[in-house]
Amino acid sequence: MELIPLGPDAESLAMHRQRVGPLPTAPSGQLIAELEASGLLGRGGAGFPVGRKWRAVAERSSGGAVVLANGAEGEPLSLKDRSLMAARPHLVIDGALLAARAVGADDIIFYVGVEQRAAEAALRHALAERPADVRGRARIVKAPAGYVSGEESAAVHFVDAGDARPTTTPPRPFERGVGGRPTLVQNVESLALAALIARRGHAWYQGLGHGRARGIGLLTVSGAVNHAGVHEVEFGSTLSDAAAAAGGLNGDVRAVLLGGYFGGWADLDEQWSLPVDAPSMRARGLALGCGVMHFLPAKTCGVEATARIMSYLASQSARQCGPCVFGLVAIADATRRLAARSPQPHDLERIIRWGGELTGRGACRHPDGAVALLQSAVQVFADDFAVHQRRHCVTIAARARDAVA
Repeated sequence: MELIPLGPDAESLAMHRQRVGPLPTAPSGQLIAELEASGLLGRGGAGFPVGRKWRAVAERSSGGAVVLANGAEGEPLSLKDRSLMAARPHLVIDGALLAARAVGADDIIFYVGVEQRAAEAALRHALAERPADVRGRARIVKAPAGYVSGEESAAVHFVDAGDARPTTTPPRPFERGVGGRPTLVQNVESLALAALIARRGHAWYQGLGHGRARGIGLLTVSGAVNHAGVHEVEFGSTLSDAAAAAGGLNGDVRAVLLGGYFGGWADLDEQWSLPVDAPSMRARGLALGCGVMHFLPAKTCGVEATARIMSYLASQSARQCGPCVFGLVAIADATRRLAARSPQPHDLERIIRWGGELTGRGACRHPDGAVALLQSAVQVFADDFAVHQRRHCVTIAARARDAVA
């Protein structure tokens, strides 16, 4: 395993160097070129090319840039970033150091979720093992709990002003971020993989994967599987391969949530034998996002599951624009009424119409992500939503029949 060890303890600096070797000393331009040739995509959710992002910051830096290693991980179903930081802290630190060298940064910030105590402790211990010059320019900032806290402009805003809400206008962080300096905000898994590519070259990364897909990544697999948790897979593996890595399905499953709360529901049978990788999933109208796969048990109502997510996302908005303050709340309320089988007339029609009206109108992308999740649910669970509008639930009725039988 390249990213997650089999043992429960954090890897020491000595063990880390024995496993992967010393930190490479290649020139900055060469490292960025290797990342570009590797095709490595960011693992925070957006999937932006890592090499291109580093080059954009390097072109604007005059030696005073900032690297912000983003491990906030506000997605409730994701465990990969905290698991990586807790298990391989030195690989993350190596990635941040290489990024700092490549973009000309003298300040490194590890942005770690406030609830991720094991990850924070592992990083602090790992930094204590590093030379004084590393410790002197690296610091840990605790990201507040909240879904939007990990959004890159929100992370910069919190470091600068103690307010983890996305900012709404340009410039973007790579142009002017922490303290007004060009800032590379990069997910910690992306940094860990960059540290491996720096050592082994782009051909190593390109040699991994199946079919047209290249590379490896971490998936958080949960729900109706036998061994829920974080699993490393080669991209291009099928959904069935990912389920097998988690010990196989546990019971009947109808649908799977791909990409987390900003991803979407998909029919299990339709996706079972199709590849898991960002480009091919995007072509199918899906998203790998932050690498979440949640298998919904057949006895769990899809309308109820969606209502819980929509209520959560409405509660997690930055509350700085009408589409979130009013639109998401109205959609969440109507979806809850549908789930409770006590809808108002035309609630189903309303949430479909309101979802279409909200897209692209928010101050940040929070309403867009929430609406995309809702739209996928209305499609995958179309019959269930229609029955709930009539104040019934197929899933509850099926559970009752099973109990009698």
